[in-house]
Amino acid sequence: MAKTQTAEQSIAGLAHGDPDVLETVTRMTEGTLERSGLDEKTFMLVRIAALVASDAAPVSYLANLGVAAEAGITLDQVVGTMVAVAPVVGTARITAAASNMARGGVLGEKLGELADEIE
Repeated sequence: MAKTQTAEQSIAGLAHGDPDVLETVTRMTEGTLERSGLDEKTFMLVRIAALVASDAAPVSYLANLGVAAEAGITLDQVVGTMVAVAPVVGTARITAAASNMARGGVLGEKLGELADEIE
């Protein structure tokens, strides 16, 4: 039987990087790469630019930067994308994005440590 979460549990899970909630969010984006007509690297750089522009939460960076790294995107390319959108979004969004990326990385490390403790 499927586990049902309340809205509050889902929101808290999303904010804290709950793997089940993140999987649901990931499923929402299935097929968008193919429908975009972009190559994988360009697709992920566009997504990163959208995260910067929308002042995304750290967990959003956690999910997307992991996929970007798997696609072969380097930190230099991420920074280059931030430089490219800076004139449009402003320095406040760029510095917030850098902070949220760092916090997303810390969140990923903590989730990894929790997983190791459970095993």
